[in-house]
Amino acid sequence: MRKGEGKMNKNSDKQKKDQKKKLLLSSIGLLILIVICIVGIILYNQNSDKEENTLAYTDLIKEISYGNVEKVELTTGSKNAKIKFRDEEEEKTALIPDTESFITLIQTKVAEGNEIELIQKPQSFIAQLPSTIFSILPTLIMVALFIMIFKMQGLGEKGKVYDETERKTKVGFDDVAGLEEEKNELIEIVDFLKRPEKYTRMGARVPKGVLLYGKPGTGKTLIAKAIAGEADVPFISMSGSEFIEMFAGLGASRVRKLFEKARKLAPCIVFIDEIDAIGSRRNSNSGAETENNQTLNQLLVEMDGFGSEETIIVLAATNRPEMLDKALLRPGRFDRQITIPNPDLKGRLEILKIHSKDKKLSDDVNLESIAEDTAGFTGAELENILNEAAIVATKSKHDEIENDDIEEAVKKVTVGLEKRERVMSDKDKRLTAYHEAGHAVVSRYLPTQTNVKEVSIIPRGVAGGYTMYKSNEDKYYISKTEMQEKLIALLGGRAAEKLVLDDISTGASNDIEVATKIARDMVTKYGMSDKLGPIDFQGKEPYEIQMFGEDIGDKIGQEVKTLIDTAYNDAIILLNEHRDKLDKIAQTLLQKEKINEQEFNRIFEEV
Repeated sequence: MRKGEGKMNKNSDKQKKDQKKKLLLSSIGLLILIVICIVGIILYNQNSDKEENTLAYTDLIKEISYGNVEKVELTTGSKNAKIKFRDEEEEKTALIPDTESFITLIQTKVAEGNEIELIQKPQSFIAQLPSTIFSILPTLIMVALFIMIFKMQGLGEKGKVYDETERKTKVGFDDVAGLEEEKNELIEIVDFLKRPEKYTRMGARVPKGVLLYGKPGTGKTLIAKAIAGEADVPFISMSGSEFIEMFAGLGASRVRKLFEKARKLAPCIVFIDEIDAIGSRRNSNSGAETENNQTLNQLLVEMDGFGSEETIIVLAATNRPEMLDKALLRPGRFDRQITIPNPDLKGRLEILKIHSKDKKLSDDVNLESIAEDTAGFTGAELENILNEAAIVATKSKHDEIENDDIEEAVKKVTVGLEKRERVMSDKDKRLTAYHEAGHAVVSRYLPTQTNVKEVSIIPRGVAGGYTMYKSNEDKYYISKTEMQEKLIALLGGRAAEKLVLDDISTGASNDIEVATKIARDMVTKYGMSDKLGPIDFQGKEPYEIQMFGEDIGDKIGQEVKTLIDTAYNDAIILLNEHRDKLDKIAQTLLQKEKINEQEFNRIFEEV
């Protein structure tokens, strides 16, 4: 056990008990309020029902004079009288102005020979309860609503604090793999938090804010925690969505409370995850947009408000830096923007080593091979693969995680769960076999496409079959030729259906969707159209696009269609040239359902 770990566990248990106690008390209080409201509503409904049977005082006097009243029931201290008419079972209620005068009137009518039974009851709390409850019902409802809104909105302090007494596991730079250059960039932040006087003596101003941006799962939150762990300072964490509520002013209030807490804990790190939730570009709209603007303005004010003597570093993470307001990114706020990329081959290997420390790996598991086959994967995806592999190994009753378990985990994560029990007709199997064979054969003869790793007609996820490729190269740029050949590979399945079956199916819908997006990006984003030239049309307003001509939209559509048509025709030509390979792969799939890389290559050597 690490030093202080027992104390941390005790503190954690105490906090959990306190939270449970508070939650229980809050629930009981809320339940009582709800019961009061329900009782009030019931009594209100009862009172409404009585109003339907209420008799005006002048009408009551007339009915008494006519001799139609059989019984009058009064309660001392109450001005409500219950009236029973002759030949009527249902009683009515009348409001009398003066009890004594009314009793004298009844006694006079009785003396005149009218048969009226007068009943006088002592004062009753139950009799007064409906009117009392009804009078305070609006107040009770308002109090209940206020408390419920208070609980829902969480007006108390927000922001989870990880400090030296509360942090369960101390995260450091050793726990972050695949981001060596980024860690070197952030070391000076750690040094400033530890020894701020060294920089202030030199007259240097360390950045107030650092923006981390990259794809989900690349390790933005992890590296932020690692900075706090290395500097041994409190780490205040809050998500951007926690600032935004339906009531105006709450977001700005929470920003103020967050920085008040930071000033008390300084030196410290404030981490705002998904900052684009509050940091998006301001506009003049009303409603929720106004609340966002107020919250962002308060954040800008707070970041301007603390000086160099207050050792507070604001870290923020986002997946969409292009959405952020420019005022956030100017010097003095988020001075630095650091890209957290997908790990390269070396980074993936280091990440796999970290996440495999607590797992039993078989001798046949080669982490380097896994790293080579997972180009483009993020750290979170790699961790998930090893976790899924452990689950697969456990279900298969293996003593250790074997290489086959990891291969299955990769397929499960990337393609979906295998569904061997799904019943497919012979017609669908043949269609799927030729469709997947079309992808594989076309890819084999395209120089820029990666090698086929596995072809299967066993359904996985929503796919009826799949063709997996080796991803053993980290790509930072993609050439026009490679994108054109990617289109051919994607349309190879549809081309095989048309060539062999003389029909087409819905199975190519995802291929067509991906191919269309690639072709559209080639024309509108990457400027790869010879006719339109290197112009960016993507994300532009209609009036901006029309500056290139009124028919520019038609030209863009025509260029996209030309790319798709050319790729489809090229796929047909390739499959016609290698029809024997296509038939052989399809027949093998129908027999074995699955072909691995070695079997696939052997077929091309034999045929």
